[in-house]
Amino acid sequence: MDGPRAGERLVILTLERYGVWLRSTVFCLCGALGVVSADGAEIAPALSLLVPALLACAVRLYALRRPLPPALLWPLDAAVMVLTGLSQPVLGGDGAEVMVEAIVSISVITFQHEWATRPAAGAALAALGVAVCALGDLLSSPGNSPELLPLVRILVLAGLSRAAYLIVRARARAADRSAALRAASRREAEVAAARRAAEREYLATLHDTASATLLMVSQGDGRDWSWLPPRARQDLEALSAVPGFETGNVDLAALLGCVPEGEGRDRVRLKTRIDGPLTVPSGPGLAIFNGVREAVTNVARHAGVREAELRAWAEEDGVVVELSDAGRGFDPESVPARRRGISGSIIGRMHAVSGSASVTSHPGIGTRVQWRWHDRVQASPAGDAAQVTGLPRPPRARAHTAVVRLIRRQLLYGAQLAALLISLLSQFALSLHQLTAHQGVYRPAWAQTAAFVCLAAVAATGAAHLLRGRQIPPRVRWWSLGAVLAVSATGAFTLPPERLTGAQDWVFGLVGWHALFLLADLRVRAFTAFLGAHLGLNATAVFLLGAPTAAESAVMGIAAISTCGFQLSVGVLMTHLLHGTAPAAGTAAAQEEELRTRERIHENMQRDHKERYRTLMATTVPLLVGLGHGVLSPHDEDVRLRCGVEAARMRRLFAEGDAVLDPLLNEVRACVEVAEHQGVTVSLAVRGRPGEVPVEVRRELVDPVAVILGRTRSTARVTVVWTPRAVRVSVISEDCTDSHATGEAAPAHGRATEASVSVARTTRGGSVWVEADWRRPVPQGVELA
Repeated sequence: MDGPRAGERLVILTLERYGVWLRSTVFCLCGALGVVSADGAEIAPALSLLVPALLACAVRLYALRRPLPPALLWPLDAAVMVLTGLSQPVLGGDGAEVMVEAIVSISVITFQHEWATRPAAGAALAALGVAVCALGDLLSSPGNSPELLPLVRILVLAGLSRAAYLIVRARARAADRSAALRAASRREAEVAAARRAAEREYLATLHDTASATLLMVSQGDGRDWSWLPPRARQDLEALSAVPGFETGNVDLAALLGCVPEGEGRDRVRLKTRIDGPLTVPSGPGLAIFNGVREAVTNVARHAGVREAELRAWAEEDGVVVELSDAGRGFDPESVPARRRGISGSIIGRMHAVSGSASVTSHPGIGTRVQWRWHDRVQASPAGDAAQVTGLPRPPRARAHTAVVRLIRRQLLYGAQLAALLISLLSQFALSLHQLTAHQGVYRPAWAQTAAFVCLAAVAATGAAHLLRGRQIPPRVRWWSLGAVLAVSATGAFTLPPERLTGAQDWVFGLVGWHALFLLADLRVRAFTAFLGAHLGLNATAVFLLGAPTAAESAVMGIAAISTCGFQLSVGVLMTHLLHGTAPAAGTAAAQEEELRTRERIHENMQRDHKERYRTLMATTVPLLVGLGHGVLSPHDEDVRLRCGVEAARMRRLFAEGDAVLDPLLNEVRACVEVAEHQGVTVSLAVRGRPGEVPVEVRRELVDPVAVILGRTRSTARVTVVWTPRAVRVSVISEDCTDSHATGEAAPAHGRATEASVSVARTTRGGSVWVEADWRRPVPQGVELA
């Protein structure tokens, strides 16, 4: 699939929205604190710059709901930073410098998310941010060069932000790939199941229509054939319909009112007691209707009575249909597996639509057939309710839960790696310089150095677990978190309070990142509690010296917002990614996968149907067309023989799906059974030890047997011979009616074949001998004795 999948798409969208909201919030808060820290005369000119920047932020927020062209958005983002930088010389003082640096730093960080799909635009805005800070310093202190460290810090933050984004996006993409592989496996299973269900429905339809019609025609003359033309035309209509594409609901009561009762002496009068309407999905409804139609046909053929009772009623979550007669009855256990009326047309159909059917009968007391269908999807609670009652959830629900869990695990791993990367690079690229440059300020200096080493050890411990793909154990997590909090206390109480959050305080903005990768898998309240404790320690250290002035409080507030506030927003983002974006991505992936599955099922079933109808066109359809329009007569011996051949071929096709030890022999016996129904005496001999034969080969081996047996009227002998090198199936007919019968070979029903089977024919007087031979492929390097 081209382009990002559901998980990656939603992560990109979430990070973009997060960036816009965070930047706008920080601008409002830090801008307000910067104005509060300024003198009264400077407020009006500063507002003339900050208010337009605020309006630009508002337009950017509006663009989240109604997208605007990038050509308009980029100038708006640039304008926010430029106007903020120009306000620094207007406001003046340390508060203005801290405000501009905070807003520009956060803006540069969020631009890497807002412009994630256009990294060049994000990089250009980062460069503009550096230029804005340098310009603000120059205008505030003419003649002095701007400080280099804050500018380098901005570039480092931009790089870290981009790297963190790439890590999280890469994990989302990995989750999408893994989910896609799992979904592809499920899709193939669902497509295969749908094709099997369609194949069963096709075979059941073939059994109930063309096979039954042609078998009756092949069994002889001397009957009233007035029913045949309309029946043949109905068979053609049924075979040309595409199975498995029924949609919507049907009224089963109305369908059952259309069950054909037959004509003439084959008519069965139905007494109906149907409590309607009975609204069911059309798939189960049509399966029940077709099963009832077949059961009525069985009553006419086998029950010895011409009357049956049909009942249907609704239950709490489904329907029940029952057909009963008072005929001669039978023993269901004695019905051969090759007989498809019950196993395929009645029971198999209902299993294909997740229903059930049962046949109850005893010799002399009649037969009762019952169909049941229950709406299990509505009857079973979903989600948590299913867990409470102990009921298993549907496979799709379990698959969706597994996808959400997979996406969540990958996003968590990516978020932890990103936080760890920021921790390490911030500590060794920025904080280490602060620590070494201000050793004389700390009281004592060794405590700060020990704190630095302690944080490095925490980061190394976390990296040792995460880089091996393992989660940090709870015990290690809480010991490490205690160490981080101890470092926070050390930084707060070994630095003069007036220097806290300043250039000398390397601890204040760093410890939050270490706590973040330790607490990323927990809810954000745990991280909030840590930040509260961290801020409380620093506030305690400040107030021990005395209450700070309004200007000092504003500066500290700006520092707290730009560091701890930013870290808290990242924690909130992580929680949203894990508990909001991951489920949404799982749902979107499930919807996309369902659409792909439907398309695949539709495509495969259309292809299968065309292939089936193409093979039917060669043999079965011409017979039905001729019989349906009077071109072919059932009184014609040749027509009856052709019908017998097709009936035998269909019986062989029905036997393909049987679960037996020797499929080849099972299919041969199916053809023999049809011949025996037509009065032919068939002897069957088997030599050798059976082995595996591909289904395509079996079709080609058995088809000549079906043709010869279908044209035989007295006796025949069939032999199946297994040898280590070959499999041979031969048939000898004493009175085959056409010496060229084997020329009727046609592609087997259901699939085109390319099996390498050779067929030999010998004719002697009225006898015909045909042998189909298949040579087993010999693996290279293996010689058979």
